[in-house]
Amino acid sequence: MPPPSDIVKVAIEWPGAFPKLMEIDQKKPLSAIIKEVCEGWSLGNHENFALQNADSTNFYITEKNRNDIKNGSILRLTTSPSQMAGQLHERIQSSSMDAKLEALKDLANSSRDVTFAQEFINLDGISLLTQMVESGTDFGDLLSFTLTAFVELMDHGIVSWDTFSVAFIKKIAGYVNKSAMDTAVLQRSLAILESMVLNSQDLYQKVAQEITIGQLIPHLQGMVLCYPSNDRTDQDIQTYTIAVINALFLKAPEDKRQVGYTHSEISIYLYLSISISICTNVIRSPKPINDEMAHQLYVLQVLTFNLLEDRMMTKMDPQDQAQRDIIFELRRIAFDVECEPNNSGSIEKRKSMYTRDYKKLGFINHVNPAMDFTQIPPGMLALDNMLLSDFLSFSIELTKMLCEILKVGELPSENCHDFHPMFFTHDRSFEEFFCICIQLLNKTWKEMRATSEDFNKVMQVVREQIMRALTQKPNSLDQLKSRLQNLSYTEILKIRQSERMNQEDFQSRPILELREKIQPEIMELIKQQRLNRLCDGTCFRKISSRRRQDKFWYCRLSPNHKVLHYGDLEESPQGEVPHDSLQEKLPVADMKAVVTGKDCPHMKEKGSLKGGRVVCLTCMYTYLSSPVSPQYCVWTDGLNALLGKEMTSDFTKSDMDTLLSMEMKLRLLDLENIQIPEAPPPIPKEPSNYDFVYDCN
Repeated sequence: MPPPSDIVKVAIEWPGAFPKLMEIDQKKPLSAIIKEVCEGWSLGNHENFALQNADSTNFYITEKNRNDIKNGSILRLTTSPSQMAGQLHERIQSSSMDAKLEALKDLANSSRDVTFAQEFINLDGISLLTQMVESGTDFGDLLSFTLTAFVELMDHGIVSWDTFSVAFIKKIAGYVNKSAMDTAVLQRSLAILESMVLNSQDLYQKVAQEITIGQLIPHLQGMVLCYPSNDRTDQDIQTYTIAVINALFLKAPEDKRQVGYTHSEISIYLYLSISISICTNVIRSPKPINDEMAHQLYVLQVLTFNLLEDRMMTKMDPQDQAQRDIIFELRRIAFDVECEPNNSGSIEKRKSMYTRDYKKLGFINHVNPAMDFTQIPPGMLALDNMLLSDFLSFSIELTKMLCEILKVGELPSENCHDFHPMFFTHDRSFEEFFCICIQLLNKTWKEMRATSEDFNKVMQVVREQIMRALTQKPNSLDQLKSRLQNLSYTEILKIRQSERMNQEDFQSRPILELREKIQPEIMELIKQQRLNRLCDGTCFRKISSRRRQDKFWYCRLSPNHKVLHYGDLEESPQGEVPHDSLQEKLPVADMKAVVTGKDCPHMKEKGSLKGGRVVCLTCMYTYLSSPVSPQYCVWTDGLNALLGKEMTSDFTKSDMDTLLSMEMKLRLLDLENIQIPEAPPPIPKEPSNYDFVYDCN
């Protein structure tokens, strides 16, 4: 007979004693269990004790998380969180430097536990730490562990960032601005500045007065002496530095964001310095770029291109004479004409001449070409690019295409690492990118011997050329230009033909009818797979004031597809989490819609860096944001399936194409006198060596 589900067998440790094996009844109050354990070791005052996990986390066992205890777990009897908080609060004020250092180490480690953190914060512990920093008497390891404990405590979101004084901000900024600084202190200081900027507009103003992007650049260049230092910590410093730069970019007022896309010489110089520093010291560094650095570079890339959004979404005012003068200038440049005097012919004659010229330039509205720039996107950005181009008629559509490819105006996602090194090699990367692509468009137009009726076909080919070149991640704009040269129209045709031969792409009527017949079966199969995945559940990383976080929550669908169970976890689980251990429930019948991306109110409230691969569940809506992972596709598909709606994710399209192609090929095989085995063939043994593998890099 299996043991009751409420009974968990564990081992409990106590210093100086043999571990005790006992059964925990999960129906009993936790205080009663702790009292029983204390009595077993003849310990009084059981209210001063608590249980915690005897692993690397040392997290306390509470009524909220006790259901996470598994059979065979090892627990430890220890001082209660309130007692521990009081002891550490007193110890960190010791006059002995050695005792104080040990206390701060223990505090930094214990502060990762939210239960302890709450008790320490209740003792006004955050204020004590900030006073220690403001006093300026601690340095080296003492200061490092003070800041580490502060970061861990703030990471729980219990205390508002708006409560800190200017003196504290000045101290933290001062550590970043110093020419020589302990690596750990510098890392923590950068992390604190990032969180301050991201979590409070008021704090952004105060931080921006103490530190500028220009003062952060030396950290990218390795010009600040850090001790101790190694390759790993050097890249960590660079990563934290770029994170702070991203935060400053994100929170800056609109009139101060135009770094790199303004005519201010200071701004151009500043952006150029950032680009050169990143290109030289990060991208071209012999050290490989880790995931966190790749993400920060991706975010910086997105924020930089998003500076184009305002121009892209601004319509031209046909009545604005200054804007109309730009079009007149385009005509003058294109036809090398001088400005005609007012008496150089009749008004009708001049209008006719202008109309003829604007038609030659490719404007849709020949009479009033300003109307061509009232469509958004690309808005006034297309007019800006026209000034860079010799092929004016292509500029509007190409600008719109490049904005779509670069996702201008979209929010950066939480865990995406898709950055392009070449965009950090030039201070005017978008303009240079446009110029390369407009030359490609002209070249492809000639290769295709296109006419005006073929414009859309040419644009499709150009888009494919650009996308294929970008997937190769060129390191410079010159390398991009070289790769685009190799992707001629003839080469694109060859690639398409090759791909067509490798795919099931027959167009005969019987084949098309078979595809239509099979497609509903495949869609149902995908739907069942999605629902099964929801029933298995998914662990999501929690997002708080700082991006770097190792806290989780879990969500899974009930087997009858009627309820979503979800709840917090202290660590990523190994395997599925039982339904009964997830405290919160959301009936599927209460869900009304699946809202994603920019339409998600959660994203609008939290800011572009705080969405990520997050599923936010409320009473009436299910919100998902940032489609960057299979989990996103699985959950959006599954929730849409539960609501009886169409599954539209890229993952579904890919699965449909793959499964449909496989099924078609199987049904079209000539299987006469061939028996299909019921069991799959055995997996072959691994080769004795891999010397035959060729490294393409």
